[in-house]
Amino acid sequence: MTMTRDEAETLLRGLFDLAVATADPMRIVPERLPARDDARKVVIVGAGKASARMAEAVESHWGPCEGLVITRYGYARPTQGVEIVEAAHPTPDAAGLHATRRMKALLEDLDRDTFVLALISGGASALLVDPAEGVSLAEKQALNAGLLASGMPIDKMNIVRKHVSQIKGGQLAAAAYPAEMLALLISDVPGDDPADIGSGPTVGETSAAADAEALLTAYDVACPAPVQAAIARGSSTLTPTDPRLSATTTEIIAAPAQSLNAAAEMARSAGVQVEILGDALEGEARDIGEAHAGLAIQRQAALTAEDAPLLLLSGGELTVTRRGDGVGGPNAEYALALALALKARDGIYALAGDTDGVDGAADVAGALVFPDTLQRCGGAEKARAAIAANDSHRFFEALGDQLVTGPTLTNVNDFRALLLVPTAGE
Repeated sequence: MTMTRDEAETLLRGLFDLAVATADPMRIVPERLPARDDARKVVIVGAGKASARMAEAVESHWGPCEGLVITRYGYARPTQGVEIVEAAHPTPDAAGLHATRRMKALLEDLDRDTFVLALISGGASALLVDPAEGVSLAEKQALNAGLLASGMPIDKMNIVRKHVSQIKGGQLAAAAYPAEMLALLISDVPGDDPADIGSGPTVGETSAAADAEALLTAYDVACPAPVQAAIARGSSTLTPTDPRLSATTTEIIAAPAQSLNAAAEMARSAGVQVEILGDALEGEARDIGEAHAGLAIQRQAALTAEDAPLLLLSGGELTVTRRGDGVGGPNAEYALALALALKARDGIYALAGDTDGVDGAADVAGALVFPDTLQRCGGAEKARAAIAANDSHRFFEALGDQLVTGPTLTNVNDFRALLLVPTAGE
């Protein structure tokens, strides 16, 4: 089975679009809602890149509701009663701080007859911001910047964030206690641990302050003295057995595996073989890109001219350790490392994108790789210079090979697809 470049690109983009659509809150939220009890007060709260869309989905099913949801700038949706506040991501800002404190005030003095619906998705760690006592917003921003540049995996990064917060690690649920709370989560983290999604605002925490201190040392993250002092004092996170969590139920309603499986079925229906490498891959983006290039070359070499193309799918969350001052993100850096390691191998096409439409801090989802990527950029030396400067977004922008989606209104993390087409003589 042969495939042209245009056919390969159309398939890859279609797979990504389906992965995003599979996790659309308008599709998945209503089916997970209980029947609304009109005799009870209902309050909606939430945060994340998908949270406004989740609130929109709730009201499409329940009608107007009282509440407050915080989402990334540009990700607001029309709602009937729930207030949508936009704030900064990935580095928190004053809008997120003020909205978080208003949200906590909304939950004060609720009784057992109140039902609280919490809508949490990826991005909530930055959008729900209420620093520990003695830590200013500027100091929290400095910590966040250091974490993002360190290459620390997201689950470890969130451990540190929780121990410098008055909202993460179960503290949102505690603010609503004794009201009944149902937390619906869209997972953007490898392993789908609720404690890692948005830094677990409705889930108890098992780590200690010493764990956060050890991580800052291990990854050489410089942070302001007040942050260090706050961690040393011990945080206000809740343990999983804290009674204030007894009224809260937390459920994951969408995860990366569902989107990968949907894409796999679409590819099979198009006559393509599929191998899923996993939905929870972690590691340095450039290292995983090189490893996947080696695997792709090996798998393609085993294909005969009569074989159907083979698709390698993976999800998870890769990281970038900042070495230069370029503009890039994990998906684009993965794609650039992949292109370098493939060395213009014929018949291999790839797409790497974040399902929330934002790769790193840029409003670009990721990038596509073609057999002639290195030729069109002017040679491998230019590609090596770009990756040394962490300048992958500008590299692919110059080629016209960026994956730009705009706000997708959901977030089930990275989506990577390598399409291997048999080549003549193989």
